[in-house]
Amino acid sequence: MTSADFSIILPEVLLSVFAMLALLGAVYTTKDKMAPMLVWLTSAVFVVLAGWIGLSGDGANIAFHGMFVDDAFARFAKVTILLSAAAVLVMSEGYMARRGILRFEYPILVALAAVGMMVMVSAGDLIALYLGLELQSLAMYVVASLRRDNVKSTEAGLKYFVLGSLSSGLLLYGASLTYGYAGTTLFPGIVIAVGTEASLGLLFGLVFIASGLAFKVSAAPFHMWTPDVYEGAPTPVTAFMATAPKVAAMGLFARVVHDAFGGIVGDWQQIVAFISLASMFLGAVAAIGQPNIKRLMAYSSINHMGFALMGLAAGTAFGVQAMLVYMAIYVVMNIGTFAFILSMEKDGKPVTDIASLHMYSKTEPVKALAVLILMFSMAGVPPLVGFFAKFYVLSAAVGAGLGWLAVLGVIASVIAAFYYLRIVYFMYFGQETEGLDRTQSPVLWGFLVVSAAIMVLGVVNLFGIEGAAAAAAVGLVG
Repeated sequence: MTSADFSIILPEVLLSVFAMLALLGAVYTTKDKMAPMLVWLTSAVFVVLAGWIGLSGDGANIAFHGMFVDDAFARFAKVTILLSAAAVLVMSEGYMARRGILRFEYPILVALAAVGMMVMVSAGDLIALYLGLELQSLAMYVVASLRRDNVKSTEAGLKYFVLGSLSSGLLLYGASLTYGYAGTTLFPGIVIAVGTEASLGLLFGLVFIASGLAFKVSAAPFHMWTPDVYEGAPTPVTAFMATAPKVAAMGLFARVVHDAFGGIVGDWQQIVAFISLASMFLGAVAAIGQPNIKRLMAYSSINHMGFALMGLAAGTAFGVQAMLVYMAIYVVMNIGTFAFILSMEKDGKPVTDIASLHMYSKTEPVKALAVLILMFSMAGVPPLVGFFAKFYVLSAAVGAGLGWLAVLGVIASVIAAFYYLRIVYFMYFGQETEGLDRTQSPVLWGFLVVSAAIMVLGVVNLFGIEGAAAAAAVGLVG
């Protein structure tokens, strides 16, 4: 490893060293008593690294003979991943401490998962791709089953592990097929071998790789783990799963199809368009009858991934830009929504039943208004930022000649609006029942209100995300 290679992967190395030192420090001291401090310290490290990556990066830098790529696209994804992970960690500290489930391993595993995600979005090689993916996945399997004394949490971890192993197998099989026919694992070599008309073997490799990646973004028909894992995992872990790993997996998906199979857009466009369509409609329809808000958010996540994949299906630089803008807005909406879900308590115990929100606006008018804004934004109601996220991906699809996909996307969006508006209906026009406790966690309240404010104020210029996403897209597609 040369000094130039090392300087390019320095953020990943520093985060890995921090995680290992934190692990040693916790093991040789007071273990779980250190956990609250460790959560805040890890969050601070994430924010500092995000600032460093966002402000110091320039151009495209290649390390390890093309295995690791540090370009504008990777930097945009890494900043989004690190900031969302930091936000979820800060939100989860009080919740987990009150319930006695804040273990010192939690922030360390989140840090190691973040390292894996950073490698994923910078992968320039099938081996680097798999290493990043497995580092993230192995950490997430453990975090999902963090509540060892809870049957649902253990079940969530086991389901995630078994189905995750299946998807990794599909991905590895696709990678081995691709290597067999292309003669290399490097993306630049694969794109040359593929040319403008891929052989049958390379097409099969592409299908298997796309299937494995679709599992990681919880896109239909590879979504089956999502509702059970979202419901069973501790709520802060669910919040983490719904944000940073989605950005990483979507970034990796874009990296693979454009860098390794960029010459056969017409072939993978059909696969991505199908996955996008299936995800949008399954997420829209399956959530309608859900009484549990965490399961509802799981199907909501599947629906949103369908829209993000619509941008990717366009196969253009504008499509990648639309996908990145969508993911950034999606993360903010989810952080705000999960801040609210974390604050839902009755008699001091967490509640996830949507029926408990009846007439919530009477007791907590400010929080109810913030949730209303977030739900409207998720539904894509203008003029909130969520509307512009959907408008971006729909425009990209129409511009790429996928008008039929855009029209079906609008129909799916109208269907999905029902369950978002149902929550608002309960809060403002429901029956008079015993409401939730008036919990006043300043951290959760702050994240909820700030996220809602971003949905309103972001319509001015999207806080500059538009320009950064455009530069990132050009960095990937050229």
